[in-house]
Amino acid sequence: MADYVKAGGLGDVAAALPRALRTRSDVRVLIPGYDEVIAGAPDLRLVGRVPARAGIPACDIGETLAGGVPVLVLVCPGLFQRGGSPYVDGSGQDWSDNAVRFAALSRAAAVIACGNAGMEWQPELLHLNDWPCALAAAYLRWYGSDVPALLTVHNLAYQGLFPLEDAAVLGVSPEQAESITFHGRLSFLQAGIVHADHVNTVSVSYARQITGPEQGCGLDALLSRHAASGRLSGIVNGIDSSWDPRTDMHLSEHFDLHRWEGRVANKRRVQRALGLPHSDGPLFAVVSRLVHQKGLDLSCAVAHQIAAAGGQLAIIGGGEPRIEAEVAALSRRFPSSVGVYPGFDEGFARKMFAGADFLLMPSRFEPCGLSQMYAQRFGCLPIAHATGGLIDTVEDGVTGLLFNSADADSLRRCVQRAFRTYRIPGLLSAMRRAAMLRPSSWDLAGTEYLRLYERVLDARVPELQA
Repeated sequence: MADYVKAGGLGDVAAALPRALRTRSDVRVLIPGYDEVIAGAPDLRLVGRVPARAGIPACDIGETLAGGVPVLVLVCPGLFQRGGSPYVDGSGQDWSDNAVRFAALSRAAAVIACGNAGMEWQPELLHLNDWPCALAAAYLRWYGSDVPALLTVHNLAYQGLFPLEDAAVLGVSPEQAESITFHGRLSFLQAGIVHADHVNTVSVSYARQITGPEQGCGLDALLSRHAASGRLSGIVNGIDSSWDPRTDMHLSEHFDLHRWEGRVANKRRVQRALGLPHSDGPLFAVVSRLVHQKGLDLSCAVAHQIAAAGGQLAIIGGGEPRIEAEVAALSRRFPSSVGVYPGFDEGFARKMFAGADFLLMPSRFEPCGLSQMYAQRFGCLPIAHATGGLIDTVEDGVTGLLFNSADADSLRRCVQRAFRTYRIPGLLSAMRRAAMLRPSSWDLAGTEYLRLYERVLDARVPELQA
């Protein structure tokens, strides 16, 4: 949850969606008690306890508030209070006990839903996000609960796979393990897909694409059956209200639909910070994890074209060492055309969205994507591969530019379109305004989620009566 700790876009969703729902639903967030969470919740009070089972230790449940949203914190120092990130240690390796850690989180959600955590509050529905808590849907069924579960898949490629021998430690019998076994390993994500009442993804197009073998990650047959029975759908993520070029505290200068001068000021600030000279050509940006999925090799492949045509490329992010090295080499090769900010800084990333003319997003697959929506809100036009949520959020030639194949030649042709667009001020301004006006608030997504919650609850009632 981005209020405390963030590892990817899920942290933004976990912070923003509950805020969009809180006036219309009694929503609470359950999050492990990482060091950052404990440090950020000095008023934490204990409200419940989850007893030990098999190899999963007992955990306390604390409660605090984050922006008006009640947050339940799973307190177990031996599992969660350690260095590194939520998923990996300081060297980037998965924690060896991740199966126990996230089974503890999943089981706590199920125990709370069953009313067995000693708490006064009990949910009518569990909304589970990705593999770290997907096992909760299975625990619910194994414990005989009738509380329905909705599983949101943010990225099917991350499935939470663990040795089959871990089943006993997690309190899973051999018979129960059969439904959650994927090619000889326990799959937390498969457990959620099999046992949840409904599965949704973070865009309509991605929900369709994962039912085929190309993007189904080996679960396409299962997901295809869910789609056929009406148990698979998609809702595009939103972005929060802080992404406003008129008020954002991180920007060098503010701007709006009618006054563009502020974009120029932010562009100049980005150029100076990255050691790039003043240029009236277009500034292309990459704001991304530097990983293969995001197509960074494709962005690097078009850098020479951008430089030769009088443009500049600004890159911020960290990730795979090989790609980091390739990006660094680009900046040395084209010192006046390519600038790199290693690592990540929220404020500078926002300046890049506000100052760049185009955002490169050649992702090989993209369940939803948030960067393209951030860019649009700030009048920066996405250049995106037509996949997943990028299809649902970028209208080609109106709010950005799309290309159909994830290869360098297709991206080069789209970059050529961008240069042509940049040279026609009227067209560029019209597209910027259309992008900035595109509806993308969490209030819209929150309304869709409430409808889905009601649908899942309504479907569960007849089943129970039968």
